[in-house]
Amino acid sequence: MNIVDVYDLIVIGGGPGGYVAAIKAAQLKKKVALVEEKHLGGVCLNWGCVPTKALLRSAELKHMVDNAEKFGFNNVKITFDIKKIVARSRAVADKLAYGVRGLLKKNKVTVFDGRGILKSSTVVEITDKNGKNGLYEAKKLVLATGAKPRVIPGLEPDGKLIWTSREAMVPDKFPKKILVVGSGAIGIEFASFYHLMGSQVTIVEVQERILLTEDEEIAEMAHKSLEKQGIKIFTKAAASVVSKNADSIKVSIRCAEKSQEEIFDRMIVAVGVVANLDQIGIENTKIKIENGRVVVNEFNLTDEQDVYAIGDIVSAPWLAHKASKEGIIAVEHAFGNVDVRPLNRIAIPGCIYSIPQIASVGLTEKKAKELYGEINIGRFPYIGNGKAVAMGEEEGLIKTIFDKKTGELLGAHLIGPEVTELIQGFVMAKASEATDSEFVEAIFPHPTLSEMMHESVLDSRGQAIHI
Repeated sequence: MNIVDVYDLIVIGGGPGGYVAAIKAAQLKKKVALVEEKHLGGVCLNWGCVPTKALLRSAELKHMVDNAEKFGFNNVKITFDIKKIVARSRAVADKLAYGVRGLLKKNKVTVFDGRGILKSSTVVEITDKNGKNGLYEAKKLVLATGAKPRVIPGLEPDGKLIWTSREAMVPDKFPKKILVVGSGAIGIEFASFYHLMGSQVTIVEVQERILLTEDEEIAEMAHKSLEKQGIKIFTKAAASVVSKNADSIKVSIRCAEKSQEEIFDRMIVAVGVVANLDQIGIENTKIKIENGRVVVNEFNLTDEQDVYAIGDIVSAPWLAHKASKEGIIAVEHAFGNVDVRPLNRIAIPGCIYSIPQIASVGLTEKKAKELYGEINIGRFPYIGNGKAVAMGEEEGLIKTIFDKKTGELLGAHLIGPEVTELIQGFVMAKASEATDSEFVEAIFPHPTLSEMMHESVLDSRGQAIHI
């Protein structure tokens, strides 16, 4: 085959890393093509971040109605239609995916709805949905093929009784009893959704605690809150399938002390992801793979001088905003921006949209002590905040960690309502290299939840006013 066309940049993968990289290159006046086999917006927009938040929004509304009496509303009772809830979630995803296509069109990015395979470091074979293929040359390439759910032997998803996150988003009927294997962000969010909607939920986690990447104090608070709500949690435990029936599954849950068998309507396996590296032609290049991930330098450049890799195929954390930032860094580096800076991984925020919400940025208390020795820790509880009490949300904590010598913000860890919005204040502080002194001098509006950020910093210096 002959070369059909030549582009300054070809991006393989249309998720939050890929489409952002394509748009950034187009803004630099480059001729850009993007290849996406399934859905523009990727897993995040279509089957992850966005539609799960739509589901959780429905759960939040139900939670508020269920607790309406304490706000003065009597005899408030509702029912729900899971099909309508799922339909709304899918409509939100579809609307935003359509928006991504519009953004690419606006920026004059050529979109190929098909599959891209590397034939070399500069040539991509693109096969469209009708089976028509052609060779396209790229001066620069960005690989952004994302990831898929990790499969555990013995707990292979079957699409009916054992679900991945995808099936968990589109249940055909509502399960009364559900088992969640894994307690990372995905597992906790689905556990929260199904519990709030009325399921009996059990979580099984093989590690010694849930939310292993979060600060231990925050993870413990989350554990207690979830159990208080009625979710069963087994840590240092494993699950195995005993038998399957037409519409239920018997599972053995094994802990150090005991083993028990339970019957569940459905099981969700949420134990991480693996990179999508199959059948994209990496073997036709010098690109190196280690531990199932593409090896890149600080600018996301692979061992091929003109090929970059970003997002879930590179490294943790598996977050959309991390992939988007890597896409921008890769493109700017590829096209000669000498001022481009590598990604500051310590400044990547993480958010979990369960009830309670959890958010963090920077180092945990344990890691900060290991790296810096002497640190100052501030804590402020929701119960001490006027806005939180007025909202009827008195459970939560804002925790801040500073270097005792310099006042540098090392980490912030939050649990409670709206912390996924509050965290950005600490992200900006890290980006601007603000110290505890800048926080102390700043004036926070009253009454707001953000005042707890201020009070937490004050507490790190022994100066908190409202506790």
